Amino acid sequence: MNRFDYEFPVRIHFGQGCFEESLKKELPKYGKKVMLAYGGGSLKRTGLYDRIVTILTEAGKTVVDFAGIMPNPTYAKVLEGARLAREQKVDFILAVGGGSVSDCCKIVASLTPNPSPRGEGSDYLQTLNDDDLWKELSTPLVLRRGGGGEAVPLGVVVTASGTGSEQNNGAVITHEEKKQKSPLWGSFADFTILDPDLTKTVPMRQVISGAFDTLSHCMETYFGHPHATNLSDEINEAVQRSVIANLKAIAANPDDDHARSELMWASAMGENGILKLGKQTDFQCHMLEHQLGAYTDCNHGQGLAVLHPTLYRHIYQSASEKFNRWAQEVWLVLNAEDGIDALEDLIRAVGLPTTLTEMGITLDDATRRAIADSTIITPGCCKQLTADELYEILKECE
Repeated sequence: MNRFDYEFPVRIHFGQGCFEESLKKELPKYGKKVMLAYGGGSLKRTGLYDRIVTILTEAGKTVVDFAGIMPNPTYAKVLEGARLAREQKVDFILAVGGGSVSDCCKIVASLTPNPSPRGEGSDYLQTLNDDDLWKELSTPLVLRRGGGGEAVPLGVVVTASGTGSEQNNGAVITHEEKKQKSPLWGSFADFTILDPDLTKTVPMRQVISGAFDTLSHCMETYFGHPHATNLSDEINEAVQRSVIANLKAIAANPDDDHARSELMWASAMGENGILKLGKQTDFQCHMLEHQLGAYTDCNHGQGLAVLHPTLYRHIYQSASEKFNRWAQEVWLVLNAEDGIDALEDLIRAVGLPTTLTEMGITLDDATRRAIADSTIITPGCCKQLTADELYEILKECE
């Protein structure tokens, strides 16, 4: 394993039915004015919005609504949220939803000074123009943590697990004008609530695509360097096996509470840093899917499902020993080719798409080339793919 330093600042409340008790326990720690951030209509349609507002009101909080965070949050939406939070001088941000809501709010929080006596309130980031701010947020550093520092505190209630976004300070944001879907870096959440019951408030297609995103996170960490057998990767193999088994279970029976619980914790494990200790990660498939998303606004988990098998067939011979071990330990088959076939069989079995056409995406040649040319080439991938190879992968996925 490589050398590493590790610190995990996020406080986690996990368990079926823990939502209300955990939120009530946390609220007294923060100021009066709360920005309640969420996405589309499911929060209100299922009654969860009213439940949360009632809890906040009974705790003596004033609610500032920040609604309409889209599945692929835009830079414009981030700036809108930051302006609202600063104008309203909010004391605390409560993000309720999946990874998109969490991603957006981690950046919003990092751009919002903490008005409480615990934080001095930095105006530095607000002095930058939008372009310079985008560059600053793209720097992979821990910028700030809200609870005791410069930024307003942030709490996350997860309703759609899969991204593990609530576990870290990274965020994937789309800059529509630049046609870039890129990782930015903002605040860690002070706390996160992981109640599997809340995943019942979102459609099953979101549950399935989110679970595949978890599997992708695990694989993209596993195939990073070093390839020698190590404890992080052995833990990773166990998480992958769990995701596969429970993804099949939830696809067969949406009422399987045990599977929902296991998938929610697997999502957290995929992105809380434990599997990445001593590893240089891969994430080449994610980078390609991000740019596909920048040009098509497609569903993230579905895009990964289409791309992964084809991309792995392009790279596996560059790490054949590692791919063979993955096939044997995770999929219980003999070799890399069989492992990739098993991955594709799983994708098909749980109802995820295997081609871009199934997703309703048709790329013209210019768009295909633009996606390939703008994709970040990751140093941790076992094979350094060229833009031309990424172009061919996209063609093969159609």
